[in-house]
Amino acid sequence: MSKNKTAGSKVPSNGKRKEGEGRGYVRYKCPPTKTLQDVLRQRPGWLEGRDEEWDFNWCEVGWLRENYGHSYLEDHVRICHYRNHYELTRKNLMVKNLKRHRKLLEREAGAAEAARCDFFPCTFELPGEYHLFVEEFKRSAGGTWIMKPAARSQGRGIFLFRKLKDITDWRRDRGRVEEGAGPREEAQPVESYVAQRYIENPYLISGRKFDLRVYVLVTSYQPLRAWLYRDGFARFSGTRYSLSSIDDQYAHLTNVAVQRTAPDYDHERGCKWQLLQLRRFLTARHGGEAVETLFAEMDNIFIRSLQSVQKVIINDKRCFELYGYDIILDQSLKPWLIEVNASPALNATCQQDYELKCRLLEDTLNVVDMEGRLTGRETQVGGFDLMWNDGPVYRQDVNPPSSGSPFYTANTHLGCHNDRETQLRKLFKPLPGQKLA
Repeated sequence: MSKNKTAGSKVPSNGKRKEGEGRGYVRYKCPPTKTLQDVLRQRPGWLEGRDEEWDFNWCEVGWLRENYGHSYLEDHVRICHYRNHYELTRKNLMVKNLKRHRKLLEREAGAAEAARCDFFPCTFELPGEYHLFVEEFKRSAGGTWIMKPAARSQGRGIFLFRKLKDITDWRRDRGRVEEGAGPREEAQPVESYVAQRYIENPYLISGRKFDLRVYVLVTSYQPLRAWLYRDGFARFSGTRYSLSSIDDQYAHLTNVAVQRTAPDYDHERGCKWQLLQLRRFLTARHGGEAVETLFAEMDNIFIRSLQSVQKVIINDKRCFELYGYDIILDQSLKPWLIEVNASPALNATCQQDYELKCRLLEDTLNVVDMEGRLTGRETQVGGFDLMWNDGPVYRQDVNPPSSGSPFYTANTHLGCHNDRETQLRKLFKPLPGQKLA
């Protein structure tokens, strides 16, 4: 969008639109992602916008950097990112905010409350915290660490190491870049990395490592309003896990972008389990109580991480964010937060993946509610359950926990049966031309 242009549909001649008033149509813009385009094109009353005329923009973060704040946006438009979403989705800033939040809790509520934020591995930002990292590295000699670019995705630039020499080489190369700049040249900004203690004892299934991709939708930060999607998936490595081969990316990195380059990768089936399948597997092996505790601990991760950035995110009622959380389990069934993605991959790797992501996108649109069909009192919309609404949201079929309860949320059904079709039929009257399968 060029500067000073206006986004949004025409409003009545008095310049006002009644709250909750339905619209005859919604104009959208989106990138060329098949799942996203298919869902938007099939939604009744939604039309692809021409030029810069749109009501709903599923934009890339690059568009946001170039355009947000330079254009007038009408109140009813919706954009799929908050202006400074990176406070949670850049690896270094996520850890910085979590550390600050933990210190705040310790000061205001005590050590026990702060301990509920101990769900991310020991992490240092490089080059800024290099000397602190070296001190910790020497205290835990022989351990494995993982190096990650702070702002890259899909496994790019990641490597494991056990020797400080690997990092001193990296630091020396950085110095050469800076020294190579001439007297009138500005040195190129050095890319930030995070050095993170590697989870050496991951939970394995058939000898293979996996992580979880979980979807959280935030529709407001002030007050915080967050929804958890019931579906998600576990991403498996294609090679058996072993610490004797830390250079084998197919054994240690579960990113689909990495695994699909393996010679024996199955492009039809992929390397994924649905979370429903994983939850049933874990329940059969460990029992229902242990699995309920595990998923409650993951709920805690979602809420605490969002609270850690609540005061720094620039809230805008025209914005929402669909986050992709990456979580890994260790052998004791403790969940660890690895990273949060602002633009989780929506391209499908197989038919089952396509169907899941289409359901996810459809329900995201249902919650964002451009058509004005919701009352604002709903605690479930399709596959999304409201887990935080300026405070914890509890299931209607259970009593609220006592004040000493260790976990925040109860209205969550991650990895449970997704009854979205039945629920949507009860919630909505079908839009003209819409079929709810």
